[in-house]
Amino acid sequence: MTLKELLGLGSGGLALVLTLIQISKIEINPWSWLAKTIGRAINAEVLNELKEVKSELEEVKTELAATQERFAEHIKIDDDRDADAHRKRILQFNEELIRNLRHTEENFIEILSDIDFYKKYCSAHKDYQNGRAVHAIANIERVYDARLRKGDFLRHTDEKGIV
Repeated sequence: MTLKELLGLGSGGLALVLTLIQISKIEINPWSWLAKTIGRAINAEVLNELKEVKSELEEVKTELAATQERFAEHIKIDDDRDADAHRKRILQFNEELIRNLRHTEENFIEILSDIDFYKKYCSAHKDYQNGRAVHAIANIERVYDARLRKGDFLRHTDEKGIV
């Protein structure tokens, strides 16, 4: 037998043995192992790049989470500032009522809209300090109810003083 025949028989025999092992109940899968090993060797550069991309993706996720936290904080500050503006209008309107300044029904409807917003905001944001306008709101609502019963809201007039 020549070396060529031995190698031919040897490699053919090796292939037959590996195939039998792959098919048998033994948990050794030589063809799968060989294919994975060759695949990893061929794709080593791609796998390294994939690891780098995954690492960069994790960094981006971390930065995104931090940005989302900052954005949420900015939204909270802006919402609080908006609620503060509503409260300021409520307190100012109440002060005008205390000084006996008259208002139109439309003025009351606008301030009642501010009150609705402010109450909803306060109930949805328990950490927001909302005790500052409670009595002012009660007074505005009381005066509105009284004016509504009497029908004596301030009326608009034209240049001649006629409604």
